[in-house]
Amino acid sequence: MKTQRMTKTKAESLDRDHALHLLGSMIRIRRMEEKCAELYTAMKIRGFMHLYDGEEAVAVGVMEALTQDDAVVATYREHGHALIRGLSAGCILAEMYGKQEGCSRGRGGSMHLFDDKTRFYGGNAIVGGGLPIAVGLALADKMRQKPRVTCCFFGDGAVAEGEFHESMNLASLWRLPLLFVCENNLYAMGTALKYTQAVMDLARKASSYDMPSSAVDGMDVLAVEAAAREAVQAVRSGDGPCFLECRTYRFRAHSMFDAELYRTKAEVEEWKKRCPIETFSRKLKREGLLTDADLEEMERDVAREIKEAVAFAEACTWEPLEDLTRFVYSERRTP
Repeated sequence: MKTQRMTKTKAESLDRDHALHLLGSMIRIRRMEEKCAELYTAMKIRGFMHLYDGEEAVAVGVMEALTQDDAVVATYREHGHALIRGLSAGCILAEMYGKQEGCSRGRGGSMHLFDDKTRFYGGNAIVGGGLPIAVGLALADKMRQKPRVTCCFFGDGAVAEGEFHESMNLASLWRLPLLFVCENNLYAMGTALKYTQAVMDLARKASSYDMPSSAVDGMDVLAVEAAAREAVQAVRSGDGPCFLECRTYRFRAHSMFDAELYRTKAEVEEWKKRCPIETFSRKLKREGLLTDADLEEMERDVAREIKEAVAFAEACTWEPLEDLTRFVYSERRTP
């Protein structure tokens, strides 16, 4: 059985520019998600939508360990992953608006963001659906002797799915260059982890597949980055897959349709005291790495970016009706 641990980091070795980069990245995600909620309420965005507020440290920390040649597979709560991976806020919002200039031509919406230029392979509406895709991507890289890593994000709910175990088994059996990142926010869709998993320490699952694993505080961007860098280095060296459990919490309901009857407001407020943005900001101020002026400038820059993204999405075009059957590969034939 491999050693499992909670990874910690020290702020004193942190470079100021890097610290501001991490903070700014988390703020970008938070403000975009807040705008998405506002646009959804205004009925500019329709369909299902799952927001990432509270989990920003996971996407930002893990992405820092990856290169542009690596592949990323995400969940349906993937706006933050897509933004940090390099998709513009404009093309993300245009996709959620259903416009042609969206990253999936407006046909995928919130849960199906995709961009082959940045090797961002979804966005997947099926719980655990990205896991087999990640195995395929990693297998292709290994067969072609490409020195690349595939990083697959999934939630704690996916751990209960069969494809999770099948993917973990094959990745280990074939020694694939694959990093499994479990974003454990404790509730999956609306059922507490203690009611679905006999073993709540999800990092221990990896031991049954002979895979190194670690658990990390998913509300601490420095801890996530350090753990991800260590895991990615191991994967890239050819040692096979690794499993990283990021213990985090979503501040909003599961989706915009969720009545959120499975947890109390008091619990949510208690977790908000550990907000990854606020706690990191306070830490950086204590270390003398962040000033109020720095924070104000960040917020202005992000506000400008989001405003321009909304304007872009508003100005984008709807797909013409005559293209309705484009990309449809089967026809319904009548006798």
